[in-house]
Amino acid sequence: MRCPRTVTGLRHTLTLVWEREGSSEVSARSHRSKRRNRGNRGSRRRRRRAARPLPPCALKHPPSYPPPLSIPQVTPFDAHRIDPPSTAVTTTVGELRGFFKTMVLMRRLEIAADQMYKSKLIRGFCHLYDGQEAVIVGLEAASNQTDSIITSYRDHCTYLGRGGNPLAVMAELMGKANGGTKGVGGSMHFYSKEHHFYGGQGIVGAQVPVGAGLAFAHKYRGDGGVAYALYGDGAANQGQIFEAFNIAALWSLPAIFVCENNHYGMGTADWRGAKSASYYTRGDYMPGLKMDGMDVLAVKQGVAFAKAYAQSHGPIVLEMDTYRYHGHSMSDPGSTYRTRDEVSGVRTQRDPIELVRRLLTEEGGVDAADLKALEREVKKEVDAAVEGAKAGVPPALDALWANVYTEPLGVKGRGVDQEAWAALR
Repeated sequence: MRCPRTVTGLRHTLTLVWEREGSSEVSARSHRSKRRNRGNRGSRRRRRRAARPLPPCALKHPPSYPPPLSIPQVTPFDAHRIDPPSTAVTTTVGELRGFFKTMVLMRRLEIAADQMYKSKLIRGFCHLYDGQEAVIVGLEAASNQTDSIITSYRDHCTYLGRGGNPLAVMAELMGKANGGTKGVGGSMHFYSKEHHFYGGQGIVGAQVPVGAGLAFAHKYRGDGGVAYALYGDGAANQGQIFEAFNIAALWSLPAIFVCENNHYGMGTADWRGAKSASYYTRGDYMPGLKMDGMDVLAVKQGVAFAKAYAQSHGPIVLEMDTYRYHGHSMSDPGSTYRTRDEVSGVRTQRDPIELVRRLLTEEGGVDAADLKALEREVKKEVDAAVEGAKAGVPPALDALWANVYTEPLGVKGRGVDQEAWAALR
């Protein structure tokens, strides 16, 4: 892939050519003015001299590698009690490729989960995240592993974004011991203390007060981290959320409350369930920010702004305007309370993966065939994860009673089979 970029304002105009992503090979061709190029005298000597690479010191402002891309404007932010961040963002081809690959991986994994559920290899509750990938990818791009995240039961991709891998996700969904939580958590209870991901929570809205507690821990330790508490529009009317807002504001905790507004709480449209669906204003005395949750660059920009605010001043509420393609869960076809035209319209006009694809091909000079090849690689990775999960084994019987008591004191537990007893550990 060749990514040309022109740097002007010097004695000569320099065209910098990046041969491939992540490469340090840079050639600079010095283009003389038309007047100096007239005639054939000394043309061979001039060509040899022009082909020599210029050292970085020849540039007043040496470029970064890979070169930055300036996106003139993301979707404007709506703000409450605070001035919104700039809509002009800077990114790189490398960053956009990373976003693209991660979101394609998340999408493929959720589609595979849908297929495995319908094949009865995944049982129980299963809530898919396809359509909302830009939220967690943009959030992670503005965060680091010191920060804490807690979310609801729609948590497969959140776990993946925090450092999980496709095999761990798929194996956990199938209830295998090589899963992310050793096969005992399932779809709604991914967890990784190592990466400061404190899980999916099965109780609607219950994660938000815990998120405030995580923010308190960051402030108590003084580690500079923030806590993200993610919840949906369906949970936004819960009283415990406002209690969490109150204590976080009283103690100026570094908490970022993130409402992922996919516009349907189960089958109820947000405007039917909330007198005011402007969730970013719900903090009242706390500032709020609403952003396009289908635009990964807008999310990154908004979350980075919110994180800087929370570290210095205290809690803030974010609303991500996003959309889920599947129903609320696998038991919901997602077509009884919205039209197929509505879903296909969002796919056509706002899909987060297609947005990044356009930026890469139209602004970054990336060949569309390269992205197709990347998608094929991701598909192979997901297929391998599915096969690895199928080959896994369920957790041992005594895992059912593990971690119940700190000191079991000889207590035993019985499974569904009256003959199966195991000591608690």
